Order: sequence, then structure tokens, then C-alpha cells
Amino acid sequence: MPQRLRHELISDPVIAARTARERLQSEGELPGGYLRDEIEASWRRSLQAGLHCADDQAQKLDEVADLGLFREQHDLLLNAAAPEFEQLSKQFGDDGLILLGNVDARILALDGNQDIITPDRRLALRQGVSWSEDHRGTNALGTVVIEQRPILINEQEHFLDTVSHFSCTSAPIMDAGGKLQGVIDITRVGRNWQPQDTLGVVQMAARNIEARLFTTEYQKGIVLAFHPRRQYLRSAWLGLVALDEDGKLLAINEQGCQLLGHTRRKVVGRTIEELVGEKVGALLTKCLREPITVVQTQAGQLFCELLQFPKRLTPATSAPSPSRKVNRPKTLVPTLEQFAAGESRLLRAFNMAKRALDHDVPVLIKGETGTGKEIAAHVLHHGGSRRNRPLVAVNCAAIPEGLIESELFGYREGAFTGSRRGGMVGRFQQANGGTLFLDEIGDMPLPLQARLLRVLQERRVEPLGGGDAVELDIDLIAASHRNLKQLVAEGKFREDLYYRLSGVSVTLPSVRNRKDFPGLCRQLLHKFDRPDIVLAPDLQERLVNYDWPGNVRQLEMVLKVAVAFMDQEEQVLTEEHLSDDFLEELDERPVVVGTLQETQEQLIRQALDQHDGNISGAAKSLGISRATLYRRMKTQELE
Repeated sequence: MPQRLRHELISDPVIAARTARERLQSEGELPGGYLRDEIEASWRRSLQAGLHCADDQAQKLDEVADLGLFREQHDLLLNAAAPEFEQLSKQFGDDGLILLGNVDARILALDGNQDIITPDRRLALRQGVSWSEDHRGTNALGTVVIEQRPILINEQEHFLDTVSHFSCTSAPIMDAGGKLQGVIDITRVGRNWQPQDTLGVVQMAARNIEARLFTTEYQKGIVLAFHPRRQYLRSAWLGLVALDEDGKLLAINEQGCQLLGHTRRKVVGRTIEELVGEKVGALLTKCLREPITVVQTQAGQLFCELLQFPKRLTPATSAPSPSRKVNRPKTLVPTLEQFAAGESRLLRAFNMAKRALDHDVPVLIKGETGTGKEIAAHVLHHGGSRRNRPLVAVNCAAIPEGLIESELFGYREGAFTGSRRGGMVGRFQQANGGTLFLDEIGDMPLPLQARLLRVLQERRVEPLGGGDAVELDIDLIAASHRNLKQLVAEGKFREDLYYRLSGVSVTLPSVRNRKDFPGLCRQLLHKFDRPDIVLAPDLQERLVNYDWPGNVRQLEMVLKVAVAFMDQEEQVLTEEHLSDDFLEELDERPVVVGTLQETQEQLIRQALDQHDGNISGAAKSLGISRATLYRRMKTQELE
């Protein structure tokens, strides 16, 4: 087949599948090159299993005899998947089905719109029925079991005619050793016009289920969560490691392997000290004293949180007794004056915001990506009257729409079949008595904005599943890099919620607009315990004229690397201490001018060029999530 024709067919997979089906039925052989590679491979397996497109599924029904025993055998997976299963059902259940399958593609649970399962189609979509490729041909549940990676099957890409009116999206669920445990699936009638969005939601749900399976499997061991960015510690993107009492790695999840840049085979069996440079006793002591601690590794900074800690460990690594006075390590959070770094207007805004919080007035932090909005929230919290109470951060852009409601509001025990014993405490309740920080509030879905507004007005929260409402006593800080007023005008953000959040606004200046750039550098160098260092005059001039697309986050990393290259007795930072990559950037990148949209478009294009079109790398360099970058590209028609 000519390459151009193949490309045109693959670009519309439904038309390609329809053409392939017609040729298969008329010629008796499956033509090559019409289907996506994974779909073509699955069709050929279906043919090898003796199936035909027009087969009546009722003739090949395979189901378990004892459903109760079947569910009991998979109780661990059912419990781990329950929260995501319930959320996906709420989000997609009105016009589709949510299915959970086991390692044999046999349906464990399903929920949603039962009307799409009509008797005349004899779909056999019920608990205990096998949807393996041998029985049902190409379908998302059965094909994922073979491929062991996320799969989308659009309408006629299914092998059997009887299911070709469905679109299915599935993702595998792996255990701590990378072995398949099950499949989570969304099935809807008709074509899926937003395949990447659906794949993203299903993959996010699978990762959350995997995290629960991980902690359950190693409930008698030490389990640590880690990520280079603090706000991702309680997201589906966190890394997980299980350790024994000597600090040897028993297991690591796939995301953890990616974050550390090693395969599971290379890290399992090694000690935590080999990987992060910290002995297990010292690391655990830090984690037990502070809920979230920072570890400096050769690969960079990692935030760590202790999720599980067995009581049998020796006193040397156990939690300090409540009766003993513990000397807390010095905080990494700067003061208001230190964070303002010579910007008198910013210091004034911070002082106003601090007083506003003390009088129950919410604060909205605005600023470009990388200007330090999360740090600013910590500064305000630690500078206020609730400094000794919890600060709970939620990144509204990092949590998928279908899961954010349970994250914020939690759920009651028994809220749905298989719900976790004791339920789950939402972020609002976790922050009770302290401060709730809603980062990237501009990315919160509109339907959820209405419920958030109601909670803020009534000052109480009702967990999913009903029951008594919980009274709230919280300070509220929100932040966004987006223009919320513009979003209100476009109907993408509720006006009443905007005014509820913006009691006092603080705008963080970009680095290129800072009036006291040397003061900002001094503040960062002081953070690195090198207040003695000064910038060489010629280098300082070059840095002042640089556009700093990553803002404070980028400047901090540049200075941190430079300090690492300096000898202890050196006090003048010169170009000799800068990395080659940044020197090239300094030489090549022009000062960005133009409108905010033009600037944003240019930065995105530059990031994509530097990473050869790799979305993950570009998003990381810009300091935003992949989902946010996809939205920006779509808005500016850069795809």
C-alpha cells in the first residue's frame, strides 16, 4: 500500500477499520497496512482464535459459576479500585459503562448506563464473563491484557460486528513488581472524538489504583513517596518505594523508576543510601519529624513523605516521644521580607495579604509560571497566626477532573460498593484549623467550581456518600498563572467564585520585571547557605538582560548549579561556574517582547524545539503539567 494512502487511512482509524472489514469479508484475508499496528496485530490474533467478524457472541459465552467466590478472590483489587471506579462512574456513567477486569480480562465490576446493554445485541457485559481476545476478539479489556499498555479502540476497530458501535478505552493496572493485576475501562456508544483526554483519565485512575495496591502489598514495610515537586506528592505522578529495616529497596513503582532514571531491575535490592545519598535511619528520622522533607540527591532535589512506618523498628529510627522536646530543623520557608527581596510593592502586598488571612479574608496569588506562587503561599501561612497548623496544597491542574471531587471533599465509608474502610478524608478536612492552598485554580472544571463556591459560602463540607456535614475553619489561598478576569468574561470561570477568592490579590513579578535583581540573587544564595557569594559585575549585567522564561524557579536552579561548581573559598560567581547548557541559552535566547499571548506562544515553541517535540520534556522545562501544555497548544493552535 502506498505510504500516503496508509497515512490517510490511519489518520481516520474508523474509516480504515471499516475498509479493512469489508475487504476481509469479501476477500477472506485481512489486508495489511489499513489498521493501526496494535489493532492489526489484535485482529490477526482474533482470526487465529477462529473468530469471524459476524460471530454471534452468545455461542462463545464463558463465565464463572460462583460470582461470590470470584469477587472474594479479587477483593484486594476491588477495594483498591473502588474510589476511582466510583468517580469514573459519576463522570462517564450517564452515557457509558465503567468496567474493571482481572488479569484474564474477566469482568469483576461494572457500573453506568445499563440501557446500552440491550438483549437483542447479546453483549454479555456482566460480572464473571470473559472478554479475552479468544472469546470476544479485539476489545479494550482483552487487548490490554495482551499488550499491557493503554489502548483505545474506536467503534469498528473492534473485531466483532456486535460491538463495533462502541468505543472503549482501557489501561493496565500493575503491581509493585510490574506484573499485571487488572484492567480499568471506559466503554461508550459511538465514536470517541477526544481519545487523548479519555486515555489520560483512564491512565490516571490506573496509577491511583496501583499506588493503593503498592501500599497494601508492603503494609508491613516502610513506604516512601517522592517527587521533585512538592505538590505532586499526593498525585498519581508520585514515585513510591518500599524499604526493609536496613534501607534495602524491596520494590519501586514505574513512576518512581522514571523519576530516578533507572529501571526496576537496577534499583531493587540496592540501599536507599546508594540512590539518594542518605542513610535510612537519618532519612526516617527527618520524615518522622516533618510530614514532608527535602533530600538533596545527585540528580537534584526530592520531596519525600513517609506513608507507612512499621512499629517494630528500633527506637533509633522511631518517632520521637510526645513528652520529649524535639528541636525542629530550621525551616526552608523564607520570611516575608526575604521573599520580597527588595521589592517594596511586593512586601506591602504581602503584609496586606497576611493581615487579610488573619481576618478570614481569602488571598489570590497571581503571576507567571515559575514566579514562586506555591512558595508565596507557604510564606503567608508561616507568617500568619496558623503557622503551627497544617498547610494543605492542592494542584487543581494535576488532578484529573473525574478524581478531583473525592480529593477535595473525601468520601464516607460505605459511600459505594467496595469503598475503603473508614472512607477517605478530603483536602478540606485535612486543612481544617489551618490553611488550604488551591494552586492553578483557573484549571478547575466549571461543574466543580459551583460546589467549591457552596463550600466556601457555607464553611462546611459534605463528603461523598452523604452523612453529617463537617464544619470548616480554614484560611484560603488560591493561585493561578491565568487571567481569571478574562476567563470570567469567556464564561470559563464563575464570576461569583472569582470575587469569593480575590479578597486580596498579590501579583508576583516575573524575574525580568524585578526592580532589585541583585537582591533576589542574594536571597537565593542565602537559601543555599552561601550569603558570602557575589555576582561578577559583567555576569550580573548579562543575567539582568536575560528574559528568564522559567522565572524564579529557573534562576534558583542556575544559581544552585553554579554554587555546586564553586570551591568553598571562592566568593565571586562568574561565567566559569555556569553550566554549558545555560551558557548556550544565555548566548542564543533573545529578549522576548510583545503581548503576553505572543510571549507564551514563543516560549512554548522554544521549549518544544529544544526537546524535539517531546511534550513531557517541554512541559517540565516550562514548569507546567503535560495536560496544561496540551491545553495551551490547543488554545494557540500549535498542534
